[in-house]
Amino acid sequence: MESELINALNEPLFNFLRYALAVGLLASLSFGIVGTYVVTKRITYIAGAIAHCALGGIGFGLYAKHEMGWQWFDPLYGAIIAAVISALIIGTVVLTGSEREDTVIGATWAVGMAVGFLFIKMVRTVTVNIESWLFGDINFVSSSDLWTVAFLGVSVLILTILFHKQFVAICFDEEFARSRGVNVPFFYILLLLMSAVTVVLLVRVIGIIMVIALLTLPAALGSRLAKGLPGMMSWAVFICSIFLLLGLEFSMRIDAPAGPSIILVAGAAYFGFLLIDKILGYIKSHGNK
Repeated sequence: MESELINALNEPLFNFLRYALAVGLLASLSFGIVGTYVVTKRITYIAGAIAHCALGGIGFGLYAKHEMGWQWFDPLYGAIIAAVISALIIGTVVLTGSEREDTVIGATWAVGMAVGFLFIKMVRTVTVNIESWLFGDINFVSSSDLWTVAFLGVSVLILTILFHKQFVAICFDEEFARSRGVNVPFFYILLLLMSAVTVVLLVRVIGIIMVIALLTLPAALGSRLAKGLPGMMSWAVFICSIFLLLGLEFSMRIDAPAGPSIILVAGAAYFGFLLIDKILGYIKSHGNK
């Protein structure tokens, strides 16, 4: 059976698809690494809030570019700024305990999206395709997106190499980390900022609504295939890449958007793995009787 994806990649006019594939594979490295920390630390709900808050920055970026004349200001930059601000707000509240954590996360999540929709509605000079930002659209992936993802991905990788031991310490036992002299608040905030940057990397391909699934599902599967954290990261990077490749192939075969197709592949693999694991566990337990 011929691969629709490979055939399309060989087409000279499909530069956007080549860019999307390159962006996805580059981002898989960050998603696998940071996703492992997120799943281990159990802060998926915080990462989800940060991802949705990015819409506020996207809305401002579109307004600034088309209504204020800031042609240099890509909406992706706005998404990064909004994600970073929301990470700082949520992280500060969690560390200080000055307010209920779930309340602040919910409020930040809702306000970020509300701000985004308001700015988008204020754009009058062009028609904004909001669905391309919510659910992704590989037709809009460009060479500048590739360079942005490459730069941010390398930055995340460098921080991981420099501070891996500290991240591991705060993920598993904050009290022990404090006793060993680790600056827990600093590295907790840094981890949230890395999560904020990571969720923005695939906004063009997946969209902000579903990007959190690709941050967590590969890492969750990796945790079932490997014992230690390095092995979990390696599996997560590999699985994330496979999800992207299979999702793009699936989207081209059924002529559907890439973002939802990739997430459907990821979700089917995750729940399929859980089902098989349960069946094997049931057979094993009853076979020993």
